Amino acid sequence: MRFFPKTNIDFIGKRHIWYTVSITFIVIGLVTMAIRGLNYGIDFKGGTELTVKFENPVNIATVRSALDKVGFGDAEIKTFGSANRLLITVKQTSQGSTVTNEILTQLQNTFPNNPLQLLQENKIGPKIGQELRKDAVMAIFYSLIAILIYVSLRFQFIYAVGAVVALFHDVLITLGAVAVFSWLVPWLNLQINQTMVAAFLTLVGYSMNDTVVIFDRIRENLKIYKGENLIRVMNRSINDTLSRTIITSATAFVVLLALLIFGGEVTRGFAFAMLVGVVTGTYSSIYVASSLVVDYNIYIKKVDLRLPASQSPVLEVEKHYEISPKRA
Repeated sequence: MRFFPKTNIDFIGKRHIWYTVSITFIVIGLVTMAIRGLNYGIDFKGGTELTVKFENPVNIATVRSALDKVGFGDAEIKTFGSANRLLITVKQTSQGSTVTNEILTQLQNTFPNNPLQLLQENKIGPKIGQELRKDAVMAIFYSLIAILIYVSLRFQFIYAVGAVVALFHDVLITLGAVAVFSWLVPWLNLQINQTMVAAFLTLVGYSMNDTVVIFDRIRENLKIYKGENLIRVMNRSINDTLSRTIITSATAFVVLLALLIFGGEVTRGFAFAMLVGVVTGTYSSIYVASSLVVDYNIYIKKVDLRLPASQSPVLEVEKHYEISPKRA
């Protein structure tokens, strides 16, 4: 099945418009992170996290007031799945169950006629949280270095640079989206934790896969249309792979949207990050990775890629070639 089998879209010609769009979204995300910060989960900031279930729903303001009386006034309190389930996170940790027992005792005294049950307890020391945060950053960094080496071996080095810049672009926009939505839509409970890091690493792989498919088609078309203008060849290649890109991205998008809506609290952060990543990854393969290769040839190698006024920026051939990418 192919969508838009004969598209003739000038993708590369609009690249500067989309550069502006990308920079705008990245700046918005960075400003939000600078002002509001990131909502780190217990994995990275340390502390004690409790999931408790009351028999009947309780008022969060009353719970907060009760915990304030025993020294936990800075606790984060959120409903978890239903109105009678609470996720309570405090910065304090201790040996044994001292913090947990203090919280549970205070809640039981505050709501004597509303029995509660401890469903889950997590403890992470601040030092361990800091180490995990550092390891998460390094995991993403090393994955990008590995991709740079892989694409350099399979294609030219400038293609590898374009691919890695596109991946940085995807990670920055997705991270910015997490920061913005954590601020504007707090009930989503988007936290930077190990699950979110897994989402970032997954979207890096997803975006890279789409970029390699386009680069493979560019390489094949450069052999077929020897001496042809690079912009025309790239537009042709992107149009050739457009059907595959739409089918793959739309399928992933629908699945992730369902996971975001119906998957519950545990998978919500992963689904949200991947949902944004699928969109940015598809977009960046065209308007960042491929476009940077063109601009490198124009501004660094000084190749004249201007087209005559009578010539279309897209290759116009009667036969639509089906080319299978060669293995590296």
